[in-house]
Amino acid sequence: MTPFRAPAAILALLAGLLTGSAALADFNDAPPNAKGQTPAFQGQTRAPVIPQALRLAQTPLVEGLRNPWGMALLPDGSLLITEKVGAMRLYRDGKLSPPLKGLPEVDDEGQGGLLDVAVAPNFASTRQVWFSFTQPRGGRDSSTAVGTGRLSQDGTALEEMRVIFTAEPGMEALHHFGSRLVFDRDGQLFVTTGDRGLPPEQPISQDLNSHPGKVLRLDPATGKASAGNPFTGDQGLPEIWSYGHRNLQAAALDPQGRLWTVEHGPNGGDELNLPQAGRNYGWPVITYGQNYDGNPIGAGLTAQEGMEQPVYYWDPVIAPSGMVFYQGEMFPEWQGDALIGGLRAESLVRLKIEGDRVTGEQRLAEGIGRVRDIEVAPDGALLVLIDGESGSLLRLTRRGR
Repeated sequence: MTPFRAPAAILALLAGLLTGSAALADFNDAPPNAKGQTPAFQGQTRAPVIPQALRLAQTPLVEGLRNPWGMALLPDGSLLITEKVGAMRLYRDGKLSPPLKGLPEVDDEGQGGLLDVAVAPNFASTRQVWFSFTQPRGGRDSSTAVGTGRLSQDGTALEEMRVIFTAEPGMEALHHFGSRLVFDRDGQLFVTTGDRGLPPEQPISQDLNSHPGKVLRLDPATGKASAGNPFTGDQGLPEIWSYGHRNLQAAALDPQGRLWTVEHGPNGGDELNLPQAGRNYGWPVITYGQNYDGNPIGAGLTAQEGMEQPVYYWDPVIAPSGMVFYQGEMFPEWQGDALIGGLRAESLVRLKIEGDRVTGEQRLAEGIGRVRDIEVAPDGALLVLIDGESGSLLRLTRRGR
């Protein structure tokens, strides 16, 4: 006799309604992916679990999205949503538009495709939109690229679309493209890139004459290097802000205006960083975690002079994607906390950060699915993109609202 199994939708709903219970908060008891490694300082990993029995209600807003990847909240409360296959859609007044016209060709092989989308604070007057994508470069080569266009008044197209930046070099690798887009308070655009999944023997993240494995800072109008970036043409590419990263798929400004990033590490080495201009974050020379076959990365080092330590790391990994610092009325107890999407964790990862140290961690809505991106709605509810060939957009609220 086949044992009864509750439908996945019911299990996800139950997980979304009950969070913070002892059964769901024992993630720190899980064995590490990488054994024998010690953090550089107390609290760098496995921060105390935040005890809070918060009940969340989950409401599906959109279903059937094709591998949704990023979203941007517009001033009127509507959303632009990207799908990895190359489509961007507008969600407005409870309806999802057909794919917008005017997008470029994307290479959606492997982990590539249409990735993040962002708007500047002056969107209401300019209607300008920025997006990152995997750009075909001829043959089998591709690069992470950034395009921009103006959302038409009827919301059906990106007009006057142009590609403003293409990462160099192009290559055949199909993994680790990054890429999140974040505007800083000076109106400049941070762009994160991945190392394209190259082996540690090809440490492209350490190469200051290439763009992969970096945080970049660009003028959003031209795609050129922002004024005040740390490198000149003689020292390294002027677009580079920080380097030595693996695959950055989460990035956000905190309430103080500082950029934080979260990157996919190896098996046991996802990292939270506070990238500083010109600093080297170590990959693949130093890293927590190990190869998936159990062997060390390179020499197995977790620290080296001249290379930055992560503010925090996860072992076991969460597989991060998407990030926001909560500012809203619905959950006052979360004010200023980081919320990070967990693809492998299948939850929202909440971090309490004091100064530049993590002091507590919590998993919210465990079992909800592979969280790809997060936004905060005008009323303080959470808008969550769930990855998958039939992905979804969910709204999470305090139960009873």
